Amino acid sequence: MSKKARVILTGVIIEAMLAGVWWYLARYGLANPDRVAANFREVVGQTMGMAMGGVLGLCFILFFVAARNDRKALPQKGRP
Repeated sequence: MSKKARVILTGVIIEAMLAGVWWYLARYGLANPDRVAANFREVVGQTMGMAMGGVLGLCFILFFVAARNDRKALPQKGRP
């Protein structure tokens, strides 16, 4: 498996985990309106959106680094 594929797979897994946490917190806030602050939904949305955006941006950069490393490793694969 190439490094690019590993970066994509890892990014998808991390994003799915963050989406699951976001879903859990949103459902918790809806199920327990007396236990959360009035602006709970906005705060959770902003925080999780920022976390997911940051991870996506980092994966974007890591993808190009992995692509460069894959290209560098390609000529060495054919050597004995």
